Amino acid sequence: MSVVVEAQDLRQVYRVRRGLFKPPAQLQAVGGISFSIAPGRTLAVVGESGCGKSTLARMVSLIEKPTDGRLLLDGIDAVQPPSGERRHLRRSVQLVFQNPYASLNPRKKIGSVLEAPLAINTDLPAAERADRAREMLAQVGLRPEHANRYPHMFSGGQRQRIAIARALMLQPKLLVADEPVSALDVSIQAQVLNLLADLQAKYQLAYLFISHDLAVVRHIAHDVLVMYLGLVMEQGPRDKLFAQPLHPYTQALLASTPGVGSRQRRIVLQGELPSPLAPPAGCVFSTRCPYAVERCRAERPEARLVDERRVACHFADDFLRSGFPAPRASDNQTPSAAAAR
Repeated sequence: MSVVVEAQDLRQVYRVRRGLFKPPAQLQAVGGISFSIAPGRTLAVVGESGCGKSTLARMVSLIEKPTDGRLLLDGIDAVQPPSGERRHLRRSVQLVFQNPYASLNPRKKIGSVLEAPLAINTDLPAAERADRAREMLAQVGLRPEHANRYPHMFSGGQRQRIAIARALMLQPKLLVADEPVSALDVSIQAQVLNLLADLQAKYQLAYLFISHDLAVVRHIAHDVLVMYLGLVMEQGPRDKLFAQPLHPYTQALLASTPGVGSRQRRIVLQGELPSPLAPPAGCVFSTRCPYAVERCRAERPEARLVDERRVACHFADDFLRSGFPAPRASDNQTPSAAAAR
C-alpha cells in the first residue's frame, strides 16, 4: 500500500540558554519517532502536555526542520527537498489549528480567507478562485453567501469548518490537525469529527491527528501513537491498544478517561513529569510508573513489536499474558512476580 507520509527516526533538539557563562542545554522535544500514514487513514498522537505532540506536528507540516531523521511526503524527501519540489510539498500538507477564533484573520471576509492559498500558490483568475471558495464552503456544510461575511459573525463550530475548508483549498494529501476540536462544545465536536470523517472518505485524505482526548481518538483514529517526554511508549492499531494496553502509561491514560477506560483498573500516577532537560537515565516513565523495578531505572527499553504493536516496556510480554498486577512491584521483582505474590 502506498503511503502519503513516512517518518523515520524523527528528532527535534532545541538549544536552551542557561546563563551568561554556562553552555546551552540540550532539550530533546522529539526523540526518534517513526510512522507512516496511508491514504484514507488516521494516525492519532496522544500524551500529556509537553510530551512533544505539537513539535511533531510542526515538523510534519514543514513549519520546523527536524534536527535529525528522515521525512518523506508523497515519496519526496521533505527534509532536503530536490530543487523545485518545495512548493509541491507545501501544497501536499496543510494544517488545521486548535483555536478557530485565532486562526482566521478578523479583518478579512471568509471568501478572501479561502482564496488566499490559491492566490499564493496558483495562477487561477480571481473569478475561478471565488467559485472554488464557494464550492468548498458547501463541502464543509456552509452556504455560498457566507463568503461575504467576517469571522466574528460565525460560531466556534462554523469557524472550525471554515478553517478546514481553507486547509483543503489546495487539495492536500495530508491534513495535520492539532487539537482541532478541543476548543469546541461536545455536541459541536461530534459534528466536526463527522465532517472530518466524511471528507477523508471522499478525498482519501491522510490525517495526523493530535489530541489529548482519548474519547475523540477512539472515534476517529485507525492507529494510535502514545508519546511521553518525546518518546514512543506504545504504537499500534486503535482496537488493539484500547482493548488491552501493554504499557503502564497507556493504561493510565485510558483509565483516566471516563467511558473509554471504564474496564481498566484505576491508576493514580505519583509525581510530576520529569524535566526534558534532565530525563531519567532508564525508562523515562520509571519515576511515575507503579510497576518500575531497578532494571527500569537503569536500562532504557527500546520500542519492540509485541502483539502487533511497538511497546517501549521491559515487561510488555508479561502484561500481555497476565495483565497488570494490583500491587507495586519491589525493586527485585518483575511485575508478573509481584502479581503472583
